[in-house]
Amino acid sequence: MTRTTPAPNREAALQLVDDFSLEMTGKDIPGLIEAKDSIPQGTKINVTFLGNEDLEMRVAAAKAVRDLGFVPVPHISARRIGSQQQLEEFLGRLQEVGATEHVFSVGGDPATPEGPYPDSLSVIRSGVLQKYGVREVSIAGYPEGHPDIADDVLWRHLEDKSAALKEQGLDAVILTQFAFDTDPVMSWIDAVRARGIDTQIRVGTPGPAGIKRLLGFARRFGVGANAMIVKKYGFSLTNLMGTAGPDRFVTDLASLLAEDPSSGRVGLHFYTFGGLLATSDWVRQFTAAQA
Repeated sequence: MTRTTPAPNREAALQLVDDFSLEMTGKDIPGLIEAKDSIPQGTKINVTFLGNEDLEMRVAAAKAVRDLGFVPVPHISARRIGSQQQLEEFLGRLQEVGATEHVFSVGGDPATPEGPYPDSLSVIRSGVLQKYGVREVSIAGYPEGHPDIADDVLWRHLEDKSAALKEQGLDAVILTQFAFDTDPVMSWIDAVRARGIDTQIRVGTPGPAGIKRLLGFARRFGVGANAMIVKKYGFSLTNLMGTAGPDRFVTDLASLLAEDPSSGRVGLHFYTFGGLLATSDWVRQFTAAQA
């Protein structure tokens, strides 16, 4: 559904970017140190669980986040976990560095699971998370669907994961794939709330980055990036040499959310494709411009 975007709402924009979260890889410790003074203390920073990272990198990154005064949110990639013992080793090491209160449980990329966890729901239902002090679990949301998973399956899993977390007394956050277009995001939020899920939603958006890089990630994750959508976001497919930031997307999303109180608690999660410093500096500049 195409919505008419209301006039910019500075108060709503400030509210939306307040308490944002960020994402880093296991290799991004130098970038985190570089950006530390631009990031508000207490900011949640997700730490990825990629195939080219190992246990030591993941734990070191989570520890660096904690040591610098931020809140680590380590990813648990279900299909990359080879056994319950491996999951417990990971959580045990994270607990040693004070990084298990918040985690993000996600299915992960491998076509065939490497162990007993075919999806994030199986990790949540295992009962292992609570043993290591997990209090809040982020789960994935896909406003534009998933290239390899049918929409009905995505919705069923979102409902099942939300119910399982509630049953186990764990807090939840829904963290979405990044988007360029507010229309599918707003429609998806409406559909989440219509299912009785009142969990906080953090809408994923890319921090400022090179346009070619953004489009590459969009293709990889099945995010819509046709000419109309990217123009609406704020750049053109005919000029791929520059960089693009989420100014228009964030401004439009904030205005739309302000006119729809039924959207509930919605915040932002920045995918730092252009680096942690570029993203955190963008947030500071955007916030100053709204004041």
